[in-house]
Amino acid sequence: MAETGYGKLIKDGLWSNNQALVALLGLCPLLAVTNTAVNGLGLGLATTLVLVLSNTTVSLIRNLVREEVRLPIFVLVIASFVTAVELAMNAFFHDLYKILGIFIPLIVTNCAIIGRAEAFASKNSLPRALTDGLAMGLGFTLALFTLGALRELLGMGTLFSQADLMFGEGARGLTLEMGEAYHGMLLAILPPGAFLGLGLLIALKNLLDGRRPALKRGADARAEATGPGEG
Repeated sequence: MAETGYGKLIKDGLWSNNQALVALLGLCPLLAVTNTAVNGLGLGLATTLVLVLSNTTVSLIRNLVREEVRLPIFVLVIASFVTAVELAMNAFFHDLYKILGIFIPLIVTNCAIIGRAEAFASKNSLPRALTDGLAMGLGFTLALFTLGALRELLGMGTLFSQADLMFGEGARGLTLEMGEAYHGMLLAILPPGAFLGLGLLIALKNLLDGRRPALKRGADARAEATGPGEG
């Protein structure tokens, strides 16, 4: 199996193969809880922790698990870590835990997690599996947070509202408001707003990806026109 550099693993997880914007995995929580930036960040970090722990464990046991039972074993590993994360959130972030509700245990059904366990962690060493899990989790968190921030800003005219649920009482001052003149856009915080917001993010990513080859060709053309030894 050809080795892939750690830089490429990170780039794939954060951008090129972002599980939310490219693979379109984990859409249920992505669309359901991203009505605020804090909700998206909270669920994203919980998912990242599960991804890192499950990838690490699957990589460690990959040579011990029989081929016929690998998927049930992987699901059991993921479910165990989801339960641990759920209990931890209930203990330390209880108010946020109540808001996220059923979507925390539903991390078990996130196809991105079982997909990385099967497609990558079960075939790679511990450091590479850990890097892949962290990069994929942070990429998913970035998508959740960005969509949540966009919907919160358009829908309620605020940003980082209820930040104290995650960062404590001292974070109440982090909330930004657009002013009393802005009354919000109801569509943004309704379910259709989630689909529209996700579509805009995917379109923006595709636009940026489409411009990069053109910019590279322009830079190459300028380099050829300048020629070696000039400039």
